[in-house]
Amino acid sequence: FAAGSDVIKVALIGCGGRGTGAAFDALNSGFNIKIVALADAFKDNLDSTYKTLKDKWQDKIDVPDKNKFFGFDAYKDAIKLADVVILTTPPGFRPLHFEEAVRQGKHVFMEKAVAVDIPGVRRVLAAAEIAKKKKLNVVVGLQRRYQSNYREAVKRIHEGAIGDVV
Repeated sequence: FAAGSDVIKVALIGCGGRGTGAAFDALNSGFNIKIVALADAFKDNLDSTYKTLKDKWQDKIDVPDKNKFFGFDAYKDAIKLADVVILTTPPGFRPLHFEEAVRQGKHVFMEKAVAVDIPGVRRVLAAAEIAKKKKLNVVVGLQRRYQSNYREAVKRIHEGAIGDVV
C-alpha cells in the first residue's frame, strides 16, 4: 500500500511579473500547493522569480535545478512534472502552451488574453473542447469578473443607477 499525496504540484510557465504574481496567488490560496517546476524563455526571468518565490515561500517551493527550464521549448518539460499548470507567458504563446498542457492531461490556470489572433482563439477553443472531454479544469484570470467593487458597479448599472445606457 502506497499512500497518495494530497499536495497539488504546480508548474509555472512564464516567470515575469505576472507569473510571479500568479504563483503568489496560488500559494496564498490555502490549498496544499507546491511549485515544482519553472519555465521561461529567458533564464534571468526564471532565476529572479525563483529567488522571489523561495525568499517568501521556502516550504512551498520545491524546484531543484533539474526542474528549472528555459528556452522556447521549456514549457514542455515543466508541464510533465505538474498536476496544475499556470500559463503566464505573453499571450501569443498561450494557445501553443495550452494545447500542450491539455495534451498532457493537466489542469490549467491561464492569464488573459488567451490568444492574440483568430487562429490562436480557434486553437484555444479546440483545446478547451478536448479539456472538457478529459474532465480537466481550465480557469482564465478574469479578475474584473470576480472583483467585488467591479461586480457592485455592474449590478448598479443593471439596476439603472446611472440611467439608460445607450
